[in-house]
Amino acid sequence: MPPQPNMPPQLNLPPQPLPPQPNLPPHLDGGLPQSQQQPQWQQIPPGPYPPQPGPQPGPMPGPGPDYGPAYPSLSETGPDGDPNRSPEPFDLQQPVWTDREAPTADEFLRRRLVKPADPVAQEGARAAFNKIPLMPKLPPSRREMEHKRDIDKVRRNFGGLRQVTVVNPKGGAGKTVAVLLLAMTFGQNRGGYVLAWDNNETQGTLGMRAQQDFHSRTVRDLMRDMHVFRSHGRIGEVSQYVRAQGEGMFDVLASDESATAGEMLTANAFGEIREVVSRFYKLIFVDTGNNVRAQNWQAAMDATDQLVVSMSARNDSAETAARMLDHLEQSGRQRLVRQAISVVSMPSTNKGIDLPAIQRHFAARTRGVLLAPYEKLLDSGEPLRYGQLSSATKDAWLKIAAAVAEGL
Repeated sequence: MPPQPNMPPQLNLPPQPLPPQPNLPPHLDGGLPQSQQQPQWQQIPPGPYPPQPGPQPGPMPGPGPDYGPAYPSLSETGPDGDPNRSPEPFDLQQPVWTDREAPTADEFLRRRLVKPADPVAQEGARAAFNKIPLMPKLPPSRREMEHKRDIDKVRRNFGGLRQVTVVNPKGGAGKTVAVLLLAMTFGQNRGGYVLAWDNNETQGTLGMRAQQDFHSRTVRDLMRDMHVFRSHGRIGEVSQYVRAQGEGMFDVLASDESATAGEMLTANAFGEIREVVSRFYKLIFVDTGNNVRAQNWQAAMDATDQLVVSMSARNDSAETAARMLDHLEQSGRQRLVRQAISVVSMPSTNKGIDLPAIQRHFAARTRGVLLAPYEKLLDSGEPLRYGQLSSATKDAWLKIAAAVAEGL
């Protein structure tokens, strides 16, 4: 037998146990037959062992030069990739997030938004200049920009039904005209869904100053037929009781125009009427009577979102309005008074009026005081048409309407 290379001495080792196996669920290790299952102990026969055929392994080479890792790992560098900084502990249980916040869907959608074009003058001399070809376009004037902002206030969404109530116990204080002009202004700029309602406890004049329709029904007729609307009701049915105002783009619910009317409207009657008209209109302007103790007057105050105090530039009209504000404050409606808008209708001449005193008093008690210019058409007692109003009157009532809209 050829000489054998030096082999290490063989040791007689006792049987070695296998490492414990994990407790696997039955669906993983329960299906093998007994003959194929691995035994728990394996017997190793004692040596020496005969040499095995084939080439024998040579000596293991020594350690070679250490070139280091090709790239430093994340755990070997600092948080900013600097190898000179000590690494921070890395938690495998926590997700790795970047410092930059993830984009949102709104940011993704904004990529398609187009920058609005610079505003161009549409009124006055600037608009005429802008029509000249090959000339730079002029921006709107300050007056035109304010006009556009007022329109935007009137057109905005109020988030539900809103009621504006115009008050002054003094007759001739301009309540009916204020209701009509406010309804016209809002109707013109909002495109409808506006109602002017005469809540006078007796004979009102709103229906007389408004445009006539194919019928002459009033709130009394609506009360008589209230059973039609208790279970259902459509806009076509309520149109039989309101009067369309054509170019004004609003409707009028007139009070009883008979001087021999029956009993006055109660608070419950006001609530029932308001519930019906609220199904078809978004904005209601309520004209009130002269009796602050009437049930329907008090009910209108309780349902008011914005109060408008109307008065002429006369001492008696302003003093009556001031006493009414005292009554509202004493009845717990202080917030309604503080948020109110005061409208002073100017006479044809300023002779004999104490306008500064009126402005100071109501500016201290209400949110704002605005002046309505005199116009002969408004003082004539004839039905009002929006197209017949002067530009000064339209602009002034747009300002008043914008102030009202801010409180809605």
